[in-house]
Amino acid sequence: MLLLALDTATPAVTVALHDGSRAIAASHQVDARRHGELLLPAVDRVLAEAGVELGAVTGFVVGVGPGPYTGLRVGLATAAAFAAATGAPVHGLCTLDGIAYAAGQAGLDGPFTVATDARRKEVYWARYADPRTRLTEPAVDRPAEIAERVAGVPAVGAGALLYREAFPDVPDGMPEHQSAAALAALAAEKLAAGEEFPPPLPLYLRRPDAQVPANYKVVTPQ
Repeated sequence: MLLLALDTATPAVTVALHDGSRAIAASHQVDARRHGELLLPAVDRVLAEAGVELGAVTGFVVGVGPGPYTGLRVGLATAAAFAAATGAPVHGLCTLDGIAYAAGQAGLDGPFTVATDARRKEVYWARYADPRTRLTEPAVDRPAEIAERVAGVPAVGAGALLYREAFPDVPDGMPEHQSAAALAALAAEKLAAGEEFPPPLPLYLRRPDAQVPANYKVVTPQ
């Protein structure tokens, strides 16, 4: 098994190659504005470090979000292109699930909340019973609106760090952004157990900013 995992749903441009037991190469850069510029060079570095050609990869793992529109689509489109070129399958995974799994690797058991920065003074979030068990569907909300729903449990992720008034218990040493190595490890575990994956399609929780104006005036000739 050789899984190439990538995720661009958070400010991290993160790539890892996993052999079914461990990550054998990884790249992690945090830059919220350069996903498209950084992703392919990161893939090249990871494959070169491992001494593996893209055609030897047996499966691709991609974070499906939730995340900002542009960054999220960079990773999904790249994974789809790799799959089309190699014939290997693409496995989608919720980005929040990857962060939860990484929190487990860092020593957090559960229950807890994962919250990432959704911008516009909002967070993408979900509750977890443990690093492998999500209790709620991913959602986007203002931190103050969910403070009571996440009270009493620790929280991890950039959103939790940004809004400490709603997430007062953020343990030290927990992941802030996505880790492709953790995402790949979670996928390897799910594959070994014969579990199903969500489709590799973007998980959007907001309507697009660009919309056709109301009362749009038609100017084409009659």
